[in-house]
Amino acid sequence: MKPDRKPARQQAPKPKPAPKKPPRPMISLKKKNYAIMGAGLATIIVGFITLASGSITLAPILLVLGYCVLIPVGLLVK
Repeated sequence: MKPDRKPARQQAPKPKPAPKKPPRPMISLKKKNYAIMGAGLATIIVGFITLASGSITLAPILLVLGYCVLIPVGLLVK
């Protein structure tokens, strides 16, 4: 004789919770940072002005100083 049992129901797999995104690091810029980046921007502007006037030695030095030194330092200094 067969027992009176209901067939076992298959349970649907539970959805996995979405992985939490790590918080984005915030860059906190102070007055000092803005001053350094402003100096970098001024150096870049002076570099382009000297480039337009025909200087082939001073202009690249000013542009590299502005783009590669002052702007990154302005972002990295705490």
